[in-house]
Amino acid sequence: MPDIKFGDNDVARKYTKSLRYFDVAKSAVKEMHRQVGDLKMDERGIAYRGLLVRHLVMPDNLAGTDKVMQSLATKVSKDTMANIMGQYYPAHKSYAFSELSRKITREEFLWAVRQAEKAGLPRII
Repeated sequence: MPDIKFGDNDVARKYTKSLRYFDVAKSAVKEMHRQVGDLKMDERGIAYRGLLVRHLVMPDNLAGTDKVMQSLATKVSKDTMANIMGQYYPAHKSYAFSELSRKITREEFLWAVRQAEKAGLPRII
């Protein structure tokens, strides 16, 4: 269950100091999918094998949700299970950046879900 936090290397560099965050995350998730495939669930709906990718929606699409979802759909699998998380809240060092100092709105979360749908990902939680 990997996280993809940012869909843009430059944005990730600003907040994490990672030079190639999205490039590395895409490669790692693609390899994970190669090893375990799409998420499989038993008759009770309990996952027993496969990939589930988490993504935290951030204010003003700083996480690059549209790019993350498009990458999952085109570079990994259209059947990738995407957990779009709306619980972002500012804490600790995020207050150093005015753009990170607020929670996301309901509209931002719904927009993020639409981006997954637009990318062709039918398995969204």
